[in-house]
Amino acid sequence: MDGPIKLDFSEKYDDQHAQRYLRKHQDGVGRRLSHWRDEQLARKALAVAGEPGLVLDLPCGAGRFWPVLAEKANRAIIGADNSEAMLKVAAKAQPADVVKRVKRLQTSAFDIELPDNAVDCIFCMRLLHHIGDAEHRMTLLREFERVSRDSVIISLWVDGNFKAWKRKRAEKQRGQEGYQNRFVLPAATVEKEFEQAGFRIQEQLDFLPLYAMWRVYVLRKR
Repeated sequence: MDGPIKLDFSEKYDDQHAQRYLRKHQDGVGRRLSHWRDEQLARKALAVAGEPGLVLDLPCGAGRFWPVLAEKANRAIIGADNSEAMLKVAAKAQPADVVKRVKRLQTSAFDIELPDNAVDCIFCMRLLHHIGDAEHRMTLLREFERVSRDSVIISLWVDGNFKAWKRKRAEKQRGQEGYQNRFVLPAATVEKEFEQAGFRIQEQLDFLPLYAMWRVYVLRKR
């Protein structure tokens, strides 16, 4: 593949966009409830993965999962993102006692600047649903397989639920026009890709079973 992969939206995260992204998950009761459920699933996934000691949070965005990752007192955390602005916002937005425990790294999820087997677990929330190209997903998954020595926690949108059905129906009605940066993946497709990249599925956790598109997978290296 020629040169590093860049997603079409990845360049937008300047300081202004990074601040907006931070506020997005704090805005209104619905968003706050959604964030609470995200945290609940993250805790459960980390427990299923055996409470890993060294975690790479990639992409970390505004660091909204850092407080959850820091709940284990002796856990080492690397907060990584492709956007320097995001890392700056995260360092200011999250509690100081949490931030001082996070080593920050600017790097791409498709080409992680860490050696093989560098971390116990890669924690990847809310990235895979932006990747519609199967080849790009495989590049990312193989890179995760290289850098993690044990597990990967990853969230994405899957089909087979009410929200996915509703989204598909709305897309049919309006026609698929212009740029799209969010994708609902057939669960069977992505599960096969996990296997091809060298993982087995240990557990899957649904945000709201049969209703919401979000699913968290806990993957183990084979």
